Amino acid sequence: MHQALLDELISAGRYAVERGLVNASGGNLSARLPDGHGFIVTGTGTWLDRLRYADFATVSNSGEHRSGAKPSGEWRLHQRTYEVRPDVSAIVHLHPQHAVLVDALGEPIRCLTLDHAYYLERVVRIPFLPSGTDELARAAAEAVARGDNALVLAHHGCSALGDSVGMALRRAANIEEAATMTYRLLLLGDRTTDFPEEYRGRIIDV
Repeated sequence: MHQALLDELISAGRYAVERGLVNASGGNLSARLPDGHGFIVTGTGTWLDRLRYADFATVSNSGEHRSGAKPSGEWRLHQRTYEVRPDVSAIVHLHPQHAVLVDALGEPIRCLTLDHAYYLERVVRIPFLPSGTDELARAAAEAVARGDNALVLAHHGCSALGDSVGMALRRAANIEEAATMTYRLLLLGDRTTDFPEEYRGRIIDV
């Protein structure tokens, strides 16, 4: 397999667990192969902070398991997204507590900081659908086909997309930070504070 890409995914998995973005064997990570002919995804039941090279599977663009471990049960979520977003090179799917909690309360996750506005722009909600199903995968793909890169899956977790593993991970971390800050505002009774609308889309890439 592609060692450099695997090393990035292994580091991302360790970071996600250390930051409390996922617990035990939850979540899954993937990266598109450099030649564009498929993707690498974590195997089913793997713990993201204990990943080894043998814990990854290679899956074709059409969803055929080519080699390696048994793919995560959420492989369709990755496959359908890559199918509609040729610009996406990595997907980080995690189960962050505050993102799930705020969504369960029926509240949108607000972008409150410059980083949130830059990395996320907005967080799109996907109503609950059973995990691992093509129904969920298609719903997520339909949402991101419009160009969004940050999703919260009701009663489940989040998916963050990027042109690199690092970018997808940054987005996942910012989803949870934005959700945590949103939750704290809700505790204070604030349901309106948000990033200034007039500056959305005007953030300079520095």
